[in-house]
Amino acid sequence: MLTGLPNRVLFMEELNSAINRSKIEHNYRFGVLFLDGDRFKVINNSLGYFVGDELLNAMGRRLQDNLSEQDTIARLGDDEFAILLTEAQDITSASEVANKILAALKQPFNLQGHEVFISASIGICLGGRDYQQPEHILRDAATAMGRAKELGKSRYQIFDITLHQEASRFLQIEKELRKAIKKQEFIVYYQPIICLNTGKIDGVEALLRWQHPTRGLIAPAEFIPVADETGLIAPIGNWVLQEACHQLRQWQAAGMVNDSFKISINLSPQQFSQGDLLDLIDQILIQTQLNPYCLKLEITETALMEKSQVTVSLLKQLSSRKIELSIDDFGIGYSSLSYLHSLPVNALKVDKFFVQNLNETPINTGIVPAIIRLAKTMGMNAIAEGIETIEQLERLRMLDCDCGQGYFFSQPLPPEEVIELIAREPRC
Repeated sequence: MLTGLPNRVLFMEELNSAINRSKIEHNYRFGVLFLDGDRFKVINNSLGYFVGDELLNAMGRRLQDNLSEQDTIARLGDDEFAILLTEAQDITSASEVANKILAALKQPFNLQGHEVFISASIGICLGGRDYQQPEHILRDAATAMGRAKELGKSRYQIFDITLHQEASRFLQIEKELRKAIKKQEFIVYYQPIICLNTGKIDGVEALLRWQHPTRGLIAPAEFIPVADETGLIAPIGNWVLQEACHQLRQWQAAGMVNDSFKISINLSPQQFSQGDLLDLIDQILIQTQLNPYCLKLEITETALMEKSQVTVSLLKQLSSRKIELSIDDFGIGYSSLSYLHSLPVNALKVDKFFVQNLNETPINTGIVPAIIRLAKTMGMNAIAEGIETIEQLERLRMLDCDCGQGYFFSQPLPPEEVIELIAREPRC
């Protein structure tokens, strides 16, 4: 045994004993801490597994130093540890132990000549006679630990029933999403993108919707985070790419839009990093006979910054196919301007958060004017998302923003309705 600590089986036996004691002593309470290292994989990959093993041993010793002799600590696997606080009568005492552990782990570890830093996320669950099974309380502590990671790591989170409800809901959505992929329950809506100078429709953005068999139309905000977390976003996104290109080609063949009409499609970070993305896009363009010139791909700012050389190479290959590229939700990431200058990007899309707060700053100050000026300086178009009022539209026109979209013009529409909207416009 690497750390010399008890394993999961022994820990569950101790936890079961605590539950049984709570059934006899009705006022008895105990605490369970579920701890997971925040940067252990990075250390393993950079310094090697030998240093990683030493770190686990050192972490185990440091954790033990901050517990009483009556408490039980176990290593559950990798860098996961569970702690049973046998005399934690309330959440305050359990939180005090968690704080001691977090402070202790912040001190550097000296391993094989390396000064190593690691932090941890901790979930806390207070046990008593409400629990019947040891795996249930460990599950709840692990759920709270997961929320601690989501909230920024190097912290603790106390379990409450809403966390369990959210976890159950997450699993249910994941289960239904897998069925939805097999049964093709998704549909694509389209939101017009307007040229702000002329007021005419410049193109559309393809937006995913889920036509649930019993709940009806589900907006992406409810299921996209689950798809991201589970890896289902890649096959769903690939389907959207295929469907949207096919739809545009149908409109063109029927004479409903001209050959210069463009469609914008979001690429998730997972799609962007998949090795066969170029082959997939080439295959779709061949199958649909769509001119690559009509295709715009929207990629988040964060995804673009993750892999420098790979990113530049991929974007250049897409650009060489005459596919236009936009950085979506621009302004909420962490772009290096020098790096941005090297990317073959055609447009910056101003995140709707900034557009909807446009009236709070003078016309020539704030993030929106800065992004529009940046786009102009770099020879890119600026596209504003989330336009909802005439005041926002007028300000964007004064700032010389090229295009915009939002509910002021139109909500996302099913194919037949958006084409009716397009048909009402005079042809260019």
